[in-house]
Amino acid sequence: MSATTRLLLVRHGETLANREFRYIGTRDDELSEQGQLQAEALAEALSILPVAAVYSSPRRRACDTAAPIAERHHLDVQLLPELVESSFGAWEGMSRAEVLARSPEDEQLLRAWEANPEIAPPGGESFAAVRERVVGAVERLTQSHEDQTIVLVSHVGPIKVLLSVALGAPLTSLFQIFLDPATISVVDWRQTRPTVRLVNSHAHLGWERARWM
Repeated sequence: MSATTRLLLVRHGETLANREFRYIGTRDDELSEQGQLQAEALAEALSILPVAAVYSSPRRRACDTAAPIAERHHLDVQLLPELVESSFGAWEGMSRAEVLARSPEDEQLLRAWEANPEIAPPGGESFAAVRERVVGAVERLTQSHEDQTIVLVSHVGPIKVLLSVALGAPLTSLFQIFLDPATISVVDWRQTRPTVRLVNSHAHLGWERARWM
């Protein structure tokens, strides 16, 4: 049986733009006050697990979520550029509704982007490109952390891409996965067949904090 690395996939805590469901992308938004509280709740929830390393996207919202988690385990946060959110190009800062209303061309491109992972927003990055960089990074990490548990603090796009890949689902399925801020998903990653064990857990935040409730 091939070696397994348990990935604790953590979406960063809330930012103000998350409340409006905006495409944040490469922007370096900071955590909201609620997001800071969520980061502490994440740290508490993960403190009982045997975490060997904490990796984070370099974006401030991810780093500030990762810091208390790493501190609980007496570890340093290791920055991993491959974990950054996908670039939404000209759509960054906009909501889906605003993109659809922007122009007929934007509406057509957005619908094509949602149907084809090879298509990118104007000046942005396709989900196929996100898959290449994120899966490549995970496969390198699993070689360094065989039979260990590691935390990856990232963004909604890369985490949903990893979940889709682990499930053997097409990348377009990521539009059918919902992830709240500061939630935990778990994948046991192995070369032969990854296993998805948990998706969008917000038990540490409480049911009333789930945006879909």
